[in-house]
Amino acid sequence: MTAARFTGVHTVAVPVRDQDTALAFYTGPLGLEVRFDAELQPGFRWVDVAAPGAATSLALVRAGEESRAGVDTGIRLVTPDARAAHAALTEAGADVDELLLWGSAPPMFSFRDPDGNTLYATEDATQIPAG
Repeated sequence: MTAARFTGVHTVAVPVRDQDTALAFYTGPLGLEVRFDAELQPGFRWVDVAAPGAATSLALVRAGEESRAGVDTGIRLVTPDARAAHAALTEAGADVDELLLWGSAPPMFSFRDPDGNTLYATEDATQIPAG
């Protein structure tokens, strides 16, 4: 059997109840940029956001029967400074969990968007000094 050939992940969908509220959160406190925002057909709006320069984007799709909001997305966002990101999201009023500082792993934490979708932030391990 021949395997399909894939070369990356383009977009991951995040179900949201209100795309405008979600867009304000993802581009505000999270600092992501809008890559695409258009009504593709009446009543069907597609919104893509991504970290500047990132290859993978997040599609803020309207939640419905098939994809409900308030889920654990499993999405891990990378930051050069988890402490600063944790402080900024806390200051912005986001629902942020404890900053985990384990010696064997980079600093990380989880948080929720306005729809209760859980995302994770982890410090880029390549930016941590050896030692």
